[in-house]
Parts: sequence; C-alpha cells; structure tokens
Amino acid sequence: MSRTDQTPTINMTITGTGSYLPCKVLTSAAIDARMGWQDGTCQSRYGIVARHVAAGEETSSLMASKAAHRAMEMAGCRPQDLDLILGACGVMEQPIPSTAVLVQEKLGLGRTGIPAYDVNATCLSFLQALDVAALHIQCGRARRVLVFSADIASVGLDWNHPEAAAIFGDGAAAVVLEAGGTGGILAQDFCTFAHGHDACVLAAGGTRVNPARGIAPGEDRFRMDGGKAFRVASRHLPLFLARLLRRAGVTMDKIGCVIPHQASALALRHAVENLRLASDKVIDIFALTGNQIAASIPVALDHAVRSGRLRRGNTALLLGTSAGISIGGAMVRF
Repeated sequence: MSRTDQTPTINMTITGTGSYLPCKVLTSAAIDARMGWQDGTCQSRYGIVARHVAAGEETSSLMASKAAHRAMEMAGCRPQDLDLILGACGVMEQPIPSTAVLVQEKLGLGRTGIPAYDVNATCLSFLQALDVAALHIQCGRARRVLVFSADIASVGLDWNHPEAAAIFGDGAAAVVLEAGGTGGILAQDFCTFAHGHDACVLAAGGTRVNPARGIAPGEDRFRMDGGKAFRVASRHLPLFLARLLRRAGVTMDKIGCVIPHQASALALRHAVENLRLASDKVIDIFALTGNQIAASIPVALDHAVRSGRLRRGNTALLLGTSAGISIGGAMVRF
C-alpha cells in the first residue's frame, strides 16, 4: 500500500475528554505594563488576550492527573479500568522517570503494573500518542487507553525575545480511548523535515547541554525562528493535507470540525487561508490559551466536545506542526 492509498479505519472511540488550566491568568495588558509597551500592544501584535501560567505546585503530572479525572468522568470509567497510560508532553516534567509514571502514581495506580510511558514529538506528541494507542487497540493489546498532554511553557521563555515568549501558555488535557463503539481513526500521517531543526530549539535538559557539562547563556530558554518554521511548514502542508484526505477517503466538505494546533494567531489565519479550511469549522481558542505546546490540540479538542461543536458521528481533522520541523494529522470519527 502506498502512502496515498486509502487506509483501513481503526475502530476505537474517544469516550472521554478533559482539560485543566492553571488558576493564574497572565493578561496581555499585564505584559504591556511589564515590558513598558503602550496599552494594547501585546494583544494587537500577537493576537492573544490572556494565557494561563502554572504555579509551582501545578506540576505537569498534577495538571495531567486532573485532566485525566475529567476525561474518565466523561467516559464513565475508573483509573483501575485503564490498560495503558501514554504521556504525550512536549517537555517532560523530569528526564527520568517519565511523566506517565508520575501520572500513574497520582491516579492511585502505583502498585497496579498498568504500563505507563511517554511518547514525544514536541507539539505533535498528542497525535503520535493517539496513533500508538490506536495501534495497541487494533491489535488487541489494550481495550481502554488514557492519553494525556501537559506542558508548562512558562518555565522556559526568554522575555528578551517577546515574539517567542508572549504567545505561550500552560495547560493540560487528556482523552480516554476505547475499543469498539462508533468512532474510529480514518487516517493518520506524519512527516519530518530536519533541515528545519534549528528553527525551534530548547537546548538544555538533555545529554549535550546540562549542569554537568555546562549551560551557556540562553541555552535554557526556548528560541524560535518563526519565519523559518513557517516557510518549511507552509511549503509542505497543502500536499500533506491532500494526501491525508485521500487516505481517509474524506473530502473537505465532509469534515465537521477542524482542530488545529494553536501555534499562533498568524499561523491559524494562514492555515485557514492557505489550506482553504472553512473558518466556521475551525476551533480557535488561541486568544484565551496561547500556544500550549503538546497540550494545544487536546485542549482544543476538549473545548470542541464540551461546547457542542464536535458531536458524536462528526468527522474531525486534527492537524499541526512542531519543532523538527514536523507535520502531523489525524482524521477521526468522533
């Protein structure tokens, strides 16, 4: 089968979604005051009104566990009913052990042996974990899977470069996937173009840049060449989407809801224009959440479900880009 052939549907259903936003809200007006800008500058420049910022006790695993409880409440299941826990954060809470392990403990499952591990594809981690979960369900290894994303962007921002700081927010979201039902993954695809690897970088925290080997100024902060990231992604996105539609056997007019990565106000506007998406079907919550890295897509998904914009039986397109540069998408029947 070629990458353009229609793919068989994986029968599984998203039975629950949930999200958690930190209590503290940082408004763009407050950033104007902090930066000494004229009132309204941050909002007009970046298209964002406010974003949530995690307090010290609001760790990634705490936020994820709260989102998971909300997803399980909607799904009507208990933590001990899970067969697999997949963490899908852009940046982990700590290198070892994984954030999924910490969430398993917070769900009261620390002695159960339920497998828990992380899948990382930066901003597209949720889509990749969704695919891993679907494959486990398809081959009968699991019947009920929890996938969560939680990110705290605020700890790695460099306010000397506000264009790479003001657009981010913190948050978490989770979904429960179950075998059977009326839902399914119609198609999934993922591409990486590593010649853009230096467009979005957080160098510290791995084996190359760390306290033992030294951290140069700025290496512990996220840096972004937004222009390069946009050029690489926009060059490939139209063909990527066309191939995903063919593989799903779906035409654009049959998509009930588009749930994109909330990368930035500009990126969302370009996506609608360049991909010819129906703007009334696009979930755009960027102005009130900012870019929440890997939590961005599942938080928007939870918003779509709870606001009634995504209903049972609808076909939803989940689509985004990430550091790498990578492009990912999934066509889902909710």
